[in-house]
This record gives sequence, C-alpha cells and structure tokens, in this order.
Amino acid sequence: MPGPLEDKVALVAGATRGAGRGIAVELGAAGATVYVTGRTTREHRSEYDRPETIEDTADLVTEAGGHGIAVPTDHLDPARVRALVERIDTEQGRLDVLVNDVWGGEKLFEWDTPVWEHDLDNGLRLLRLAVETHAITSHHALPLLLRRPGGLVVEMTDGTAAYNRDTYRVNFFYDLAKASVLRMAFALAHEIGPRGATAVALTPGWLRSEMMLDAFGVREENWRDALETYPHFAISETPRYVGRAVAALAADPDVARLNGQSFSSGGLAPVYGFTDLDGSRPDAWRYMVEVQDPGRPADTTGYR
Repeated sequence: MPGPLEDKVALVAGATRGAGRGIAVELGAAGATVYVTGRTTREHRSEYDRPETIEDTADLVTEAGGHGIAVPTDHLDPARVRALVERIDTEQGRLDVLVNDVWGGEKLFEWDTPVWEHDLDNGLRLLRLAVETHAITSHHALPLLLRRPGGLVVEMTDGTAAYNRDTYRVNFFYDLAKASVLRMAFALAHEIGPRGATAVALTPGWLRSEMMLDAFGVREENWRDALETYPHFAISETPRYVGRAVAALAADPDVARLNGQSFSSGGLAPVYGFTDLDGSRPDAWRYMVEVQDPGRPADTTGYR
C-alpha cells in the first residue's frame, strides 16, 4: 500500500543522527523521498568524530519504504545550501517538507556556566550552528517549498515555547539558541502562512539518541539499565517518536490550523494516534513540569 507521503519530497537538514535521523526514517516509512544532509559521511567525519553517517541514514530511509538521498552539506555555507536546493529542484521539481534540525552544539556548551565565564568562541560557534544554519537553509529552500501550496516547515528545538518561556535552559548560549529557534517558527509562520504553507516548532522529549545512550553507557536494547543512576530517564523516548510526529504533521491535510505553534512529540501523540516503538506515549515535558522539576521521585505512571 502506498504511504500517505508517497508523492512528497522532504529535506531533513541535520539528519546524521539523533532526532534528524529518526525524522528522516519515519518520513521514509510514510513513503516520502527524503534528502538527508549533514557533515559526517563514510569518507569524512565532522568534529563530532562519531560513526553515524548521512549515507547510513539514507539507507535506513530506503529500508523503511521511502527513497533516501544523502547530500553532504555544511549548512553554514550558503553556497553549499544553494547547490543542495538547486539539486532538489532539478531532480524533483518540488519540496513539500523542510525540517530544520541542524544543531551541532553538544560539545560546545558548559552546564550552569554564566556568560562571562563560558568560553566565548564556543558559545558564538554554538549560536552560529544552531541559529544561523536554520536561517541560511530557510532562505534558500523556501522559494522551492512555496512553489506548491501545502508545504510544511518544522523548526526542531529543545523545549516547548511554554516551558522555555519560564525555564532557564543550561546557560546563556544554550537558552538563547533554543529560544531563537522557537521564535523562528513563529516568524516563519507569519511569512509563509499567507503564502499557503505552515511553520511549526517541535521538540522531542528526553531523547535516547546515539550520543545520549553512549553517555549513559547503555544501548537501546538495555536502556533501562541507566535508571539505577538516572531514574527520570524512564520518561525517555526514541528518535523515531518525534519522527512519527513530523510524519503525522506532514500527512495532515489541515495542518495549516497549527501554523506558528509549538509542539512536543508527547503532546502530538494522542492527537494523531501514534506511539513510540514500544507502543508507549511518553509525555516528557508534562513529566518535567509535574514530576522532575518539583523534585518528586521518578514515576512515569500516567506519563507514558
């Protein structure tokens, strides 16, 4: 059976690993042609020095039922991004979904460090990777996306607008980066909404990304072993969960009603009826507010 996105073309900017990979795979599972970008390929690693590659992601997209196309791209380089979009136009003649997921800041921020003590070069580099990349990509990709009505832009961030409005996030640079991306979705909604497209902000919950699993010394198969040290990790989710959120948004013929809003994977799951891979529906941000942040004992009852 053809998937709901069988004739759609998507660009997932920043799809090497983590949420970007999960999103690309789920768009593929819905039948889409998905261009996946990043800086780590089978021939060259970025400064992350991680084993995941964009070619691996593209293969997973194809295995899921879509068509994965890997294009090495540094989204801080406007010429490379322009060439990427020109290639999509030449090969497909359309772009239906743009997911701005570029981040690249894991090794650049310092927890609970004030701006005057934080490494300035790292902080400014984080802002360039997290904010400037999204602006460059939107600048070049939106004319193609707007060529047909019904396009969708998803700005990926960490935290909902409501949560980040009232909560200090990690440090000055991290907080500013995540707030900026939320505001990008709001601004894009005003610019592309009247032109027939939709922009939303979306956040996963506590993500069991490759890097997070490594940090906790576990694998996806035994991730619950980390609960002895990090009990609240029980609310965590796979990258495919937020991927299913994006696929559901992209397949929604009435998605324009959501223009300019901020969502989480857990918040959208009951709306669209999808689950994580294990059949659960973790609602991490509600859990954060009601359980973790008030200092209550870890208990996911009613939250997944």
